[in-house]
Amino acid sequence: MTSRVFLISAAISEALREARFDAGSPVDAAGLRTARAAAEAGAVPAGARLRVSPTARCRQTAEALGLDGGVDAPELAGLDVGRWHGATLAEVSAKEPEAVARWLADPSSAPHDGESVRAFCDRVTEHLDSAAEFDGRTVAVVEPEIVRALTVRVLGAPDSAFWRVDVPPLTMTEFSGRSGRWNVRAGRPLG
Repeated sequence: MTSRVFLISAAISEALREARFDAGSPVDAAGLRTARAAAEAGAVPAGARLRVSPTARCRQTAEALGLDGGVDAPELAGLDVGRWHGATLAEVSAKEPEAVARWLADPSSAPHDGESVRAFCDRVTEHLDSAAEFDGRTVAVVEPEIVRALTVRVLGAPDSAFWRVDVPPLTMTEFSGRSGRWNVRAGRPLG
């Protein structure tokens, strides 16, 4: 049995443009246009199961892509950055430079009182492992850090590699697997 999981990173938002720890910002007009154009071009795969990360940006992206009827997937929530939600990376770096440096260097660190990168990678890897029980395609619209975490884990890279994986908006990454072994095809643009 082969499972295929297609992760589509959400469309661009103002928060992403500003390098802001997202606090629920919507997709911006340019992101909606690009997502709608991708849907019209037939760039979005069909899937028997549709999952959507529980953010406004992911729900709006799924809708613009014509992926109606998706199930909110709380297990695919983005990285919880605790008290840093809503702030830009520059703002947090100015106020807490040592904490940011520690967070970026140590995957087990959570100076923001949220989730560590390691705990986050563990959480989303469990979701991928459960998808292996499903024979067929799963399509999920997710935040970029979900794709980053799963790519690191599937490739067997250390969790410290998390920050070295770039995931542009509206790109699709495919994971295909059988018997607990996954392969990755990364970063195909939708738009």
